[in-house]
Amino acid sequence: MEPIVKAAFKAREKAYAPYSNYRVGAAVETEDGEIIVGCNVESSSYGLTVCAERVVLASAVAKGYRRFKRIAVSSKGDAGPCGACRQFIWDLCRNIPILMISDDGSVEELMSGDLLPRAFDNRFLKKNDE
Repeated sequence: MEPIVKAAFKAREKAYAPYSNYRVGAAVETEDGEIIVGCNVESSSYGLTVCAERVVLASAVAKGYRRFKRIAVSSKGDAGPCGACRQFIWDLCRNIPILMISDDGSVEELMSGDLLPRAFDNRFLKKNDE
């Protein structure tokens, strides 16, 4: 099993999901090869719950990383990132491979652009000086 896949699978065990019991682990590989992990963290007020994909990318950014090679997500079944996470991945990573890992360890690789076609990004935002 590839190190990034193993890291995401293992991160899933650390998820804090007392309400849904739906655990998700994620790992991102930086441009220089470091692997950073994250997991979902639930709140009793579901809107405050943070998905594993956003946790791992926020952690990587907090460590000073801005360029990423790929991200791996381990969840129940063959679910992919939610819509909010697809947007977050696009904003921080653009079109990178997303490795989706199912319970049995099988991996499906898709590009983030395929999961979020016609993505909204800063190209559509006015610059401050306009």
